[in-house]
Amino acid sequence: MRIVTLNVNGLRAAARKGLFDWLPGSGADIVCFQETRTQAHQRDPSLWERSGYTAFFADAIRPGYAGTAILACREPDEIETGFGNPEFDGEGRLVGARWGTLWVFSLYVPSGSQGPERQASKDRFLAVFPKVLERMAGRGKTIVAGDFNIAHRAIDLKNARANEKHSGFLPHERAWMDRLFDPSSAFSDAFRQVDPHPDRYTFWSNRGRAYEKDVGWRIDYEVITRDLASSVRSARILRPLRFSDHAPLVIDYDGLEFS
Repeated sequence: MRIVTLNVNGLRAAARKGLFDWLPGSGADIVCFQETRTQAHQRDPSLWERSGYTAFFADAIRPGYAGTAILACREPDEIETGFGNPEFDGEGRLVGARWGTLWVFSLYVPSGSQGPERQASKDRFLAVFPKVLERMAGRGKTIVAGDFNIAHRAIDLKNARANEKHSGFLPHERAWMDRLFDPSSAFSDAFRQVDPHPDRYTFWSNRGRAYEKDVGWRIDYEVITRDLASSVRSARILRPLRFSDHAPLVIDYDGLEFS
């Protein structure tokens, strides 16, 4: 099974840049989008339907903001949106789908880079979401794919020391990721199961020629329950594909299938 996650930074903008021309040949069984920034009346279903996918969305109440989606080549047994928190459910931060015993979620963690108010919102999210993850892990095989807006370790961004006081690499944010991926926890980082190397980035700012200079951050993840760790076969970041300021993260799993 191949699962792709991508922050599209606006679904319609990514479509204009060729996202849905690429998708049919991607080999993806499941695709998780974040920052869709659309509502139902603004979307053209033919974009994904002609590729053989069905799509499910969690939209923000505020137009042109946040939002998540899951596209799949097999109809799921169950769809779930939100996690019971009005602040974040109103921003479309989470949508999940179940096939048999497998759950896949598309997650968009708030960004704190726009100032103290947004960082406070992000911190509220980080405070409540571990309980949600505990419930997810209790369901069995679970993959939480998306934009976590945190670089875990120094190898996950170009200029670690310079960013220690910046949102996305703050000490308490990194400690949150430490707890998430602690060996005693229920979850692990699928990418790091097969690729331990530095300079593997999924996001580049649109400022300061960051993409050209490869001044990036690895903030997009597929977070998996530990019973799936041995299933990770390969992981790739498709840097040349410029559908947004993020690159698609592609992870292939052995022995994982729709059931």
